[in-house]
Amino acid sequence: MSEGVEWVLHTCVNLSWVGRPVRSARLATFYDLPPAYLNKQLQSLVRAGVLTSVSGPKGGFTLARDPASISLLDVVTAIEGTDPAFRCAGILAAGPWGDKEADYAATCVISTAMRKAELAWRKELARQTIADVCASVERRAPGEPERTRRWLS
Repeated sequence: MSEGVEWVLHTCVNLSWVGRPVRSARLATFYDLPPAYLNKQLQSLVRAGVLTSVSGPKGGFTLARDPASISLLDVVTAIEGTDPAFRCAGILAAGPWGDKEADYAATCVISTAMRKAELAWRKELARQTIADVCASVERRAPGEPERTRRWLS
């Protein structure tokens, strides 16, 4: 996974606490990130319907939906895409007992195990929301939302 996933997950949490548009440059400064690269990642979230981009002097980025309706999988797929992490190349076909006609992506034990693991990972990401992450952070660091609001204001 690219580092952009981490950046935008933290940014979504911060935006949920702020509750108003924040410019990408300000969001980038919060974690000392490259502004142009973060902005590119944020635009991906806009295209995916996770964020809204507001133009004008009080513009910036804001969550497009309630944090409870934005899953971690929504964010990950907006940045990384929906392609599977593991792609079976069917190397068994080239082995000494290989069958050039076999569908190894469907029958290979390794391919099956990798698909099963990825499905479990995606289900877990789909189960957790930005609101869930916010609640966990708030339990561990109760002052974090207010500190973040003040800093980004």
